[in-house]
Amino acid sequence: MLLRLSLLCLFALRLTAAETYDVVVYGGTSAGVIAAVQAKKMGKSVVIVGPDVHLGGLSSGGLGYTDTGNKAVIGGLARNFYHRVWVEYQKPETWKWQQTEAFGNKGQGTVAMDKDERTMWIFEPSVAGKVFEDYVKEFGLTVLRDEWLDRAKGVRVADGRIAEITMLSGKKFAGKMFIDATYEGDLLAAAGVSYHVGREANYAYGEEWNGNQVGILHHGHHFGAVKKPISAYKVPGDPASGLLPRISSEPPGVRGEGDKRVQAYCYRWCATDHPDNRIPFPKPANYDASQYELLVRVLDAGWRQTFHKFDLLPNRKTDTNNHGPFSFDNIGMNYDYPEASYERRKEILAEHRTYQQGLLWFLANDPRVPADVREEANRWGLPKDEFKDNGHWPHQIYVREARRMVGAFVMTENELTKKKPTPDSVGMGSYTIDSHNVRRYVTPEGNVQNEGDIGVPISPYSIAYGSLVPKRGEIANLFAPVACSATHIAYGSIRMEPVFMILGQSAATAAALAIDGNLAVQDVPYATLRARLLADGQVLEHESSKQKPKGHGSAKPASSLPGVTVDDDEAVLTGEWKQSSANGGFVGSGYRHDDKGSAGPASATFIGKLPAAGTYAVSLTVVPNANRSRDALVRIGHADGVAELRVDLTGKGAPNGLLTLGTYRFPAGPAKVTVSNAGAKGYVLIDAVNWQAR
Repeated sequence: MLLRLSLLCLFALRLTAAETYDVVVYGGTSAGVIAAVQAKKMGKSVVIVGPDVHLGGLSSGGLGYTDTGNKAVIGGLARNFYHRVWVEYQKPETWKWQQTEAFGNKGQGTVAMDKDERTMWIFEPSVAGKVFEDYVKEFGLTVLRDEWLDRAKGVRVADGRIAEITMLSGKKFAGKMFIDATYEGDLLAAAGVSYHVGREANYAYGEEWNGNQVGILHHGHHFGAVKKPISAYKVPGDPASGLLPRISSEPPGVRGEGDKRVQAYCYRWCATDHPDNRIPFPKPANYDASQYELLVRVLDAGWRQTFHKFDLLPNRKTDTNNHGPFSFDNIGMNYDYPEASYERRKEILAEHRTYQQGLLWFLANDPRVPADVREEANRWGLPKDEFKDNGHWPHQIYVREARRMVGAFVMTENELTKKKPTPDSVGMGSYTIDSHNVRRYVTPEGNVQNEGDIGVPISPYSIAYGSLVPKRGEIANLFAPVACSATHIAYGSIRMEPVFMILGQSAATAAALAIDGNLAVQDVPYATLRARLLADGQVLEHESSKQKPKGHGSAKPASSLPGVTVDDDEAVLTGEWKQSSANGGFVGSGYRHDDKGSAGPASATFIGKLPAAGTYAVSLTVVPNANRSRDALVRIGHADGVAELRVDLTGKGAPNGLLTLGTYRFPAGPAKVTVSNAGAKGYVLIDAVNWQAR
């Protein structure tokens, strides 16, 4: 009897004993897989454990139209991944629904650029999934799927290091080094590492584009892109009728102030128009047509860009993203996701799926949708051969941001724009600083508007080693290549899948060096790390990274002009304006143009707050170029009425880029100048308006 009890006790101990590895990777995202491959290549034992059943995160979860920026700064195993994708598309059997030549060489790098290692940046989810699983087979990686960290008491810390982690299943994993490769940063948070959720105020790190962005309309994903204002109320113009669904009742707030809001999520769902592979859009169980009343009003106003982000993938499929004022981004419905319980997250994910699938059903079937839109929607459907075990719907939502570690070094927009140097590069990013909308609110006029969408051009930049590791004195054996240390606005560029793979490889390299030297992650010698990263093909600097974004060398702040200056970022915009910084001499971070009116009517109203009544000279700042409009319409509201002028924006007669429009009397307070492309030819450009007292 005693022997039997002893054996039972021994068996129980085996069940609860931790599996031990050199490196434990929590999370099967693209960064997690690449980190595990690198650790194995450096001779370390490694395990990938996490909630994921399918490996690769967004890279195999629908985001096949890769956000790359400058491809030349993507090296190492990240580039190897895209090379392996290219290899898959050299196989005839990969092309089941389309002839190779019909797709062409879209999304492929050239031999010269890639130094004989061809790449493909546009691909189907299933092909990406196969590449990640091939890594597992080739490198003999140990992967434990559908294992969820016990976030309440599943991280045991001893002497400032994570000793082991426990899953809800009871499985334990001990390691010398840990890598949190989740989008949510669950491991780092459970280990007590500092982190932030939401948008920092601009003053926190001396930034310009963080925090509340009320009034800033950088892309066409706002209601200014619609030809007429859209009322926020159920009965147009009647506040007593209540707000339409999915509009916040909270006040707009103040530009630049911080909050706990995160940019909108969506599923990057895959569509196909091949009749033999197409499944009609399903009607979700909790379908509610009233959720799309705003879209009815947008369509009734003539907006017709619903299908502009059905980006084509091989085999007649798409990577479908948000586009326009009301689209697949589920704005304002994810604020509690980053720190929510697993149960609450499942509810949020289900609501997002219902919203997007309901939107598709609505577009294809609701009689209030114009016939031309319904006809186009019914061309498409879900592909039979993608996401087969999940109703042909992506298994991974696009967590554009969640927790972000506050680590040994915090990446800010100032490093990305080269206002400040970046120490100890472990990789590079290059994509535009990009945040999707954060919320939908009511304007003072009672109309609906979106807020938070930002696009700021940059050139390639380095990412600091300190952004991968906790602050000294916190955890000494943890890396966070995905939920890395960056402000909301800097993370808007860093958060791209190729960058996550780059940082995953660099984190694993540093982890191996820390093991070899018995070091804390904060003490890994950078010279040694740098040498190994370069030897493994990582790109740590690039010639273009020494340059500021094109045109920025001659940019000037609004404060450099005497008087009152209002930049285009502060203007009230209607219609479609494209941001640019291609030519120098502008005020602020760039300027906008109407693309020669290709998207229809557009106007910008600049409202200056004049300190006193008096006579003021009114000027436009222009960015000279012969292709500018010579007859842009400008209206100046002043004390004696409204002056209407046709203005030459080519730069003639504009010393130092300042084009004087005349001198007018103004009362104290708001003064309006509106620039419009009505009746104009050529590019109508807006940059800034200046009032100088005379």
